[in-house]
Amino acid sequence: MNPLKHLSPLVFLLALGLLSAALASDMDKEKRWSDQIVESLLVGKAEWLEAGGQKFLGIYTEDQTGEPKGGAIILHGIGVHPDWPDVVYPLRSELPNYGWATLSIQLPILPNEATLKDYIPLIKEAAPRIQAAQAFLKSKGDEPIVIIAHSLGASMATAALAEAGDPALAGLRGLVVIGMSSSDTDPQLNTTAQIAKLKLPIFDLYGSRDLDEVLAAAEPRAAAARKAGHTHYRQMAVEGADHFFVGLDEELVRLVRGWLEQLLKPAADADVAKEPAKAQTTAPATTPATPAQTTDKKPSP
Repeated sequence: MNPLKHLSPLVFLLALGLLSAALASDMDKEKRWSDQIVESLLVGKAEWLEAGGQKFLGIYTEDQTGEPKGGAIILHGIGVHPDWPDVVYPLRSELPNYGWATLSIQLPILPNEATLKDYIPLIKEAAPRIQAAQAFLKSKGDEPIVIIAHSLGASMATAALAEAGDPALAGLRGLVVIGMSSSDTDPQLNTTAQIAKLKLPIFDLYGSRDLDEVLAAAEPRAAAARKAGHTHYRQMAVEGADHFFVGLDEELVRLVRGWLEQLLKPAADADVAKEPAKAQTTAPATTPATPAQTTDKKPSP
């Protein structure tokens, strides 16, 4: 006998509602962080975007040069926020000084104790947010548009782009992934397979002291790109950098900015996939103004 036959419609709908809630972003945590960020925001302007019927925070920083080059969507890593001091803040605050407007957005998040496996149902929830960010930058005239994504944010970006098909048709010019891992646990986390599907220019950046799962995924991903005949893929290991590029903010910004400059040149179309290369690190520079501190703990790498 099927016990579901004896469930009332109301009970069934409640069960579906609880399941949906369990798979959704922790909106209370998003609100808690957004309240703190907006109150003490030093660089950029808070913008409220909407996707899937929910509002989420974006931090928009205009080009500071008067000679705009484009717009960059910044995506953070697992469980954090769009003003996170490592990787995210240096990029979102410094790239506007070189002509790139930035929009750093809040991705779906879960409580601090959540694991990577817990995030799998949220990956599809990221795609509408990325699309909303792209629409926002277009409305500001900040084109061409690139995505710069760290850690789980990079996995979410590649999953969204692979699902959407050829992203070039959607107006995206390039993708920068930083500290990206790959996993066979779920197809959405298999960045090795996803990278092979994408045809837009990709800069795959990681640290020589990165997480084990990041280091293990680097060479197979580069090999998959070469096998797929990806002629706009470049991978680089930054000597001495860890997963969060601690102490190497300037080097991170310099490398990303340099790749973006090449992206705008016609000659960039002639680039070929390269073997993973080592980059010399620069001495840490003066740290930019410290972004707002939050009450939530930094998640474990």
